[in-house]
Amino acid sequence: MRPCRTCEHEVSEEAVTCPHCGAPNPANPNWDGWGYEYKSKLTIANMPLLHIAFKYRPNRMPVVARGIIAIGQFGAGVITVAQFGVGIVNVSQMAVGVWAIGQFAVASSLIAQVGIYFHHGRGQAVISFMDAVHWLLGNG
Repeated sequence: MRPCRTCEHEVSEEAVTCPHCGAPNPANPNWDGWGYEYKSKLTIANMPLLHIAFKYRPNRMPVVARGIIAIGQFGAGVITVAQFGVGIVNVSQMAVGVWAIGQFAVASSLIAQVGIYFHHGRGQAVISFMDAVHWLLGNG
């Protein structure tokens, strides 16, 4: 038995929630959310070289992977691999970047199922930004 980190009542070390206050993983004094997160100690420009985040904080907010290399459900970095990502080089389901590969993407150059590009693009339903503007304005 250990004290709950929130309400101090005694709880089992195996408890998933505190029976008194409902705190998740109450016996773990350092608990900071569900899932997995890793940040390398090596940093460049105050960003970790590698940040992997498939995690939610106790308030149920997702952790965004932020680093030179960012891998996660949500990511932002120079090189990003994520479900939703922003980066220079980006491989994501929904991607925004300079070079992007994604199901849905907006980038200078991209390969996407659906995308808007500024310089070069390939994919199923891909259009240049200027062609999209002309189409929206009825000039195309």
